[in-house]
Amino acid sequence: MNVRHVCKGCVAGALLALGLSFGLNGTLFAQAGPADAEQGVQVLTRGPVHEAFAETVTFDPEPGVVTPKAPPAAIEEVPPEQRLEGANVAWIPGYWAWDDERTDFLWVSGVWRALPPGRQWVPGYWGQSPEGFQWTSGYWADAQADEVEYLPEPPATVEAGPNIAASSADQTWLPGCWVWQNRRYAWRPGFWATAEPNWVWVPAHYVWAPRGYVYVDGYWDHALPRRGVLFAPVYFNRGAYARPGFSYSPSTVIDLGALTNHLFVRPRYQHYYFGDYYAANYRGAGFYPRYSVNTGRFGYDPIYAHDRWRHRQDREWEQRQQADFQNRRDHEDLRPPRTWAAQGLLNGSGATSRAGLPGVALLLDDLRRSKDYPQRFQPVDPSERQRFRQHAQEVQRLRDERHKLEVNAAGAPAEVRAKEVVPVRVRLPRSPIVAKPVAELDKDQVPPKTYAAPKPDANVQPKPRATRSAGSKQKGRQEKDKGKDTP
Repeated sequence: MNVRHVCKGCVAGALLALGLSFGLNGTLFAQAGPADAEQGVQVLTRGPVHEAFAETVTFDPEPGVVTPKAPPAAIEEVPPEQRLEGANVAWIPGYWAWDDERTDFLWVSGVWRALPPGRQWVPGYWGQSPEGFQWTSGYWADAQADEVEYLPEPPATVEAGPNIAASSADQTWLPGCWVWQNRRYAWRPGFWATAEPNWVWVPAHYVWAPRGYVYVDGYWDHALPRRGVLFAPVYFNRGAYARPGFSYSPSTVIDLGALTNHLFVRPRYQHYYFGDYYAANYRGAGFYPRYSVNTGRFGYDPIYAHDRWRHRQDREWEQRQQADFQNRRDHEDLRPPRTWAAQGLLNGSGATSRAGLPGVALLLDDLRRSKDYPQRFQPVDPSERQRFRQHAQEVQRLRDERHKLEVNAAGAPAEVRAKEVVPVRVRLPRSPIVAKPVAELDKDQVPPKTYAAPKPDANVQPKPRATRSAGSKQKGRQEKDKGKDTP
């Protein structure tokens, strides 16, 4: 039989029946097996990181990804019965994300989150656009802000990394950013600043929205080990979540140490991703290994910058990061498994993967019993659990309010709308996910003082970005990435 004449849909159906499917690199991967708690629910050990857990920083942010079909209604997600200790911890519910390998949606599970001090979470949402259905990213806004300003598209970035040497090994480079003042953009250059062991500085950046660009000022976030609990994403068969009374409570946790070992940045999707995205074809799909981000001119990875600072006495640390990536790219057997079921098959306990490599995921019960985990857990009493479930409903209402606020009735293409916007301030609906005032936090939860950024440089003249369609941008990016690991 000539394989070229076999329809892709028939092949995909047969593979799914056998518990297999294709990845971007053309290889097969195992689907859910008996290890899954419920038929039709496949726990993944790869995929997008919840954007409230780790916010990406893109210098020239683009309109969100467009999908050919509408996302399903949000599922009923029930917080786990164990939560992190602390008064400044919240449950942030999950959302649907587009999986272009499956050409379908997967569920990004909710997270227990130690909230970044002084911030409130403004969730992302799916909205209809002339091209299909488009994602608008969430962001951590100032907790005191009751307004949001929508700005014209910022000029092309001129950030090129440090132009002077650091004065101390304790310093880390923070990138520059365009700032809106006197009805125009001015360039505020990057600078060296002293890093902190338990805190990560997320530099100022912009988030695209249909109504314009939102400026997010720099803020302190918890270092990754203190940030919370990241649960595994899930792929649901439609028949599973469509059942009356269906609800889902995540119990599989992503190991944060393994997360940084297999972490990628995907600027076009405005998300971090974790997993086995090492094959060459993933470069063309916009997956960048984390070590390459801060050497390019398209974005900044605060998590990698902090890790690099922590290993500042190890001169070979960065070289090992690159060598590990190259080794996994060249040897498929060194990559982590794609599903919780596959990880369990490689080792009966699910604790390690092939070749003795650390597992990407573990059960929440195993995590909370671990003596190495730096945070402690406490039971969630029924009234508190109900309150968290109500929070999920409030977050959904906030998504809907933000969508209505940002929809442009003109219906012009997204990139045109963003460039033609006139700066406007509107009332920002109050988020149910807001950090407690600093005065109410324990001493170890109080962040360092905010950095004093340099004054804008009047000698830097803004230049508009290249005018290309989203499709041509993606094509150009793929051509540029051929044979390379950096953008």
